[in-house]
Amino acid sequence: MEYYSTHINKLIEQLSHLPGIGAKSAQRLAFHIMNMPVEQVQQLTGAITNARENVRYCKNCFTLTDSDMCPICSNPNRDAGTIMVVENTRDLAAYEKTGRYEGVYHVLHGAISPMLGVGPDDIRLKELMQRLQKQDVKEVIIATNSSLEGETTAMYISKLIKPTGIRVSRIASGVPVGGDLEYIDEVTLLRALEGRVELK
Repeated sequence: MEYYSTHINKLIEQLSHLPGIGAKSAQRLAFHIMNMPVEQVQQLTGAITNARENVRYCKNCFTLTDSDMCPICSNPNRDAGTIMVVENTRDLAAYEKTGRYEGVYHVLHGAISPMLGVGPDDIRLKELMQRLQKQDVKEVIIATNSSLEGETTAMYISKLIKPTGIRVSRIASGVPVGGDLEYIDEVTLLRALEGRVELK
Protein backbone atom coordinates (compact mmCIF):
# COMPACT_ATOMS: atom_id res chain seq x y z
CA MET A 1 0.00 0.00 0.00
CA GLU A 2 1.31 3.45 -0.99
CA TYR A 3 1.36 5.96 1.86
CA TYR A 4 2.77 8.93 -0.02
CA SER A 5 2.30 10.64 -3.37
CA THR A 6 4.15 9.41 -6.46
CA HIS A 7 6.64 12.30 -6.33
CA ILE A 8 7.55 11.68 -2.69
CA ASN A 9 7.88 7.94 -3.30
CA LYS A 10 10.22 8.62 -6.23
CA LEU A 11 12.32 10.98 -4.10
CA ILE A 12 12.55 8.40 -1.28
CA GLU A 13 13.49 5.70 -3.79
CA GLN A 14 16.28 7.83 -5.34
CA LEU A 15 17.68 8.84 -1.95
CA SER A 16 17.72 5.21 -0.78
CA HIS A 17 20.17 4.41 -3.62
CA LEU A 18 22.83 6.54 -1.89
CA PRO A 19 25.44 4.58 0.12
CA GLY A 20 24.65 4.29 3.81
CA ILE A 21 21.07 5.53 3.33
CA GLY A 22 18.43 2.98 4.26
CA ALA A 23 14.67 3.27 3.74
CA LYS A 24 14.06 5.19 7.01
CA SER A 25 16.93 7.64 6.42
CA ALA A 26 15.74 8.19 2.83
CA GLN A 27 12.25 8.92 4.11
CA ARG A 28 13.61 11.36 6.73
CA LEU A 29 15.73 13.15 4.10
CA ALA A 30 12.83 13.32 1.66
CA PHE A 31 10.59 15.02 4.22
CA HIS A 32 13.41 17.35 5.24
CA ILE A 33 13.80 18.38 1.58
CA MET A 34 10.03 18.91 1.32
CA ASN A 35 10.19 21.34 4.25
CA MET A 36 13.21 23.28 2.94
CA PRO A 37 12.68 26.70 1.33
CA VAL A 38 12.50 26.44 -2.49
CA GLU A 39 15.73 28.47 -2.90
CA GLN A 40 17.63 26.01 -0.68
CA VAL A 41 16.33 23.06 -2.69
CA GLN A 42 17.42 24.81 -5.89
CA GLN A 43 20.89 25.44 -4.41
CA LEU A 44 21.15 21.76 -3.41
CA THR A 45 20.10 20.44 -6.83
CA GLY A 46 22.31 23.03 -8.54
CA ALA A 47 25.32 22.00 -6.44
CA ILE A 48 24.75 18.31 -7.29
CA THR A 49 24.34 19.02 -11.02
CA ASN A 50 27.35 21.37 -11.17
CA ALA A 51 29.58 18.93 -9.29
CA ARG A 52 28.56 16.05 -11.56
CA GLU A 53 29.16 18.11 -14.72
CA ASN A 54 32.40 19.85 -13.69
CA VAL A 55 34.31 17.50 -11.41
CA ARG A 56 36.83 15.22 -13.15
CA TYR A 57 39.95 13.23 -12.38
CA CYS A 58 43.26 15.04 -11.89
CA LYS A 59 45.39 14.05 -14.89
CA ASN A 60 48.32 13.36 -12.58
CA CYS A 61 47.05 11.65 -9.40
CA PHE A 62 43.42 10.84 -10.35
CA THR A 63 41.79 12.46 -7.34
CA LEU A 64 38.56 14.34 -7.96
CA THR A 65 39.04 17.98 -8.94
CA ASP A 66 37.38 20.71 -11.02
CA SER A 67 40.50 21.54 -13.04
CA ASP A 68 43.06 19.52 -15.03
CA MET A 69 45.42 19.34 -12.06
CA CYS A 70 44.30 19.16 -8.43
CA PRO A 71 45.60 21.77 -5.91
CA ILE A 72 48.05 19.25 -4.40
CA CYS A 73 49.69 18.24 -7.72
CA SER A 74 49.89 21.86 -8.88
CA ASN A 75 51.48 23.03 -5.60
CA PRO A 76 55.24 23.53 -6.21
CA ASN A 77 55.93 23.20 -2.46
CA ARG A 78 54.81 19.55 -2.38
CA ASP A 79 57.47 16.83 -2.60
CA ALA A 80 56.75 15.15 -5.96
CA GLY A 81 59.44 12.56 -5.16
CA THR A 82 57.21 10.91 -2.54
CA ILE A 83 53.92 9.41 -3.69
CA MET A 84 51.32 8.03 -1.28
CA VAL A 85 49.03 5.48 -2.91
CA VAL A 86 45.47 5.50 -1.51
CA GLU A 87 42.30 3.66 -2.46
CA ASN A 88 40.03 6.69 -2.87
CA THR A 89 39.75 10.47 -2.58
CA ARG A 90 38.27 10.19 0.94
CA ASP A 91 41.49 8.50 2.13
CA LEU A 92 43.53 11.31 0.55
CA ALA A 93 41.40 13.85 2.45
CA ALA A 94 41.95 11.92 5.70
CA TYR A 95 45.73 12.18 5.32
CA GLU A 96 45.57 15.84 4.28
CA LYS A 97 43.77 16.59 7.55
CA THR A 98 46.89 15.54 9.47
CA GLY A 99 48.63 18.56 7.94
CA ARG A 100 51.99 16.76 8.15
CA TYR A 101 52.33 14.87 4.87
CA GLU A 102 54.21 16.95 2.30
CA GLY A 103 54.35 14.56 -0.64
CA VAL A 104 51.81 13.92 -3.38
CA TYR A 105 49.23 11.16 -3.91
CA HIS A 106 48.02 8.57 -6.36
CA VAL A 107 44.36 7.52 -6.09
CA LEU A 108 43.61 3.95 -7.21
CA HIS A 109 39.79 4.19 -7.07
CA GLY A 110 39.48 0.73 -5.57
CA ALA A 111 41.46 -2.27 -4.41
CA ILE A 112 42.18 -5.68 -5.90
CA SER A 113 39.42 -8.09 -4.92
CA PRO A 114 39.22 -11.38 -6.85
CA MET A 115 35.99 -12.26 -5.00
CA LEU A 116 34.33 -9.10 -6.35
CA GLY A 117 35.91 -9.52 -9.77
CA VAL A 118 38.18 -6.47 -9.34
CA GLY A 119 41.60 -7.12 -10.85
CA PRO A 120 44.72 -4.96 -11.27
CA ASP A 121 43.41 -3.62 -14.61
CA ASP A 122 40.24 -2.30 -12.93
CA ILE A 123 42.06 0.22 -10.73
CA ARG A 124 44.57 2.98 -11.58
CA LEU A 125 47.71 0.82 -11.34
CA LYS A 126 48.81 1.20 -14.95
CA GLU A 127 48.68 5.00 -14.52
CA LEU A 128 50.82 4.73 -11.36
CA MET A 129 53.50 2.74 -13.20
CA GLN A 130 53.47 5.25 -16.11
CA ARG A 131 53.87 8.06 -13.61
CA LEU A 132 56.87 6.37 -11.98
CA GLN A 133 58.59 6.15 -15.38
CA LYS A 134 58.05 9.87 -16.08
CA GLN A 135 58.80 11.33 -12.63
CA ASP A 136 61.87 11.15 -10.42
CA VAL A 137 60.32 9.28 -7.48
CA LYS A 138 62.30 8.30 -4.38
CA GLU A 139 59.56 6.58 -2.36
CA VAL A 140 56.10 5.13 -2.83
CA ILE A 141 54.09 4.88 0.40
CA ILE A 142 51.29 2.34 0.14
CA ALA A 143 48.38 3.52 2.28
CA THR A 144 45.64 1.11 1.26
CA ASN A 145 43.20 -0.04 3.94
CA SER A 146 44.16 -2.81 6.40
CA SER A 147 41.60 -5.16 4.86
CA LEU A 148 42.27 -8.33 2.88
CA GLU A 149 41.75 -6.35 -0.36
CA GLY A 150 44.00 -3.52 0.84
CA GLU A 151 46.78 -5.93 1.83
CA THR A 152 46.48 -7.84 -1.47
CA THR A 153 46.73 -4.54 -3.37
CA ALA A 154 49.73 -3.42 -1.29
CA MET A 155 51.66 -6.64 -1.98
CA TYR A 156 50.82 -6.49 -5.69
CA ILE A 157 52.02 -2.87 -5.98
CA SER A 158 55.18 -3.71 -4.05
CA LYS A 159 56.02 -6.55 -6.46
CA LEU A 160 55.47 -4.22 -9.43
CA ILE A 161 57.61 -1.38 -8.09
CA LYS A 162 60.49 -3.25 -6.39
CA PRO A 163 62.34 -4.04 -9.67
CA THR A 164 62.49 -0.30 -10.48
CA GLY A 165 64.69 0.37 -7.42
CA ILE A 166 62.22 2.85 -5.93
CA ARG A 167 61.75 2.49 -2.16
CA VAL A 168 58.34 1.00 -1.32
CA SER A 169 56.92 1.36 2.20
CA ARG A 170 53.63 0.47 3.86
CA ILE A 171 51.86 2.53 6.53
CA ALA A 172 52.32 1.02 10.00
CA SER A 173 49.67 -0.92 11.84
CA GLY A 174 48.49 2.00 13.94
CA VAL A 175 45.57 1.56 11.56
CA PRO A 176 43.42 -1.32 12.89
CA VAL A 177 42.98 -4.38 10.68
CA GLY A 178 39.75 -4.05 8.75
CA GLY A 179 39.60 -0.31 9.49
CA ASP A 180 38.80 2.18 6.71
CA LEU A 181 41.20 5.14 6.62
CA GLU A 182 38.45 7.73 6.15
CA TYR A 183 37.02 6.93 9.62
CA ILE A 184 40.32 7.02 11.52
CA ASP A 185 41.46 10.03 13.54
CA GLU A 186 44.35 12.22 12.38
CA VAL A 187 46.72 11.24 15.21
CA THR A 188 46.44 7.51 14.41
CA LEU A 189 46.92 8.22 10.70
CA LEU A 190 49.99 10.31 11.46
CA ARG A 191 51.48 7.53 13.63
CA ALA A 192 50.81 5.04 10.84
CA LEU A 193 52.56 7.30 8.34
CA GLU A 194 55.57 7.99 10.59
CA GLY A 195 55.93 4.29 11.53
CA ARG A 196 55.75 3.06 7.93
CA VAL A 197 57.96 0.10 7.08
CA GLU A 198 59.81 -0.71 3.88
CA LEU A 199 58.26 -3.61 2.00
CA LYS A 200 60.69 -6.41 1.12
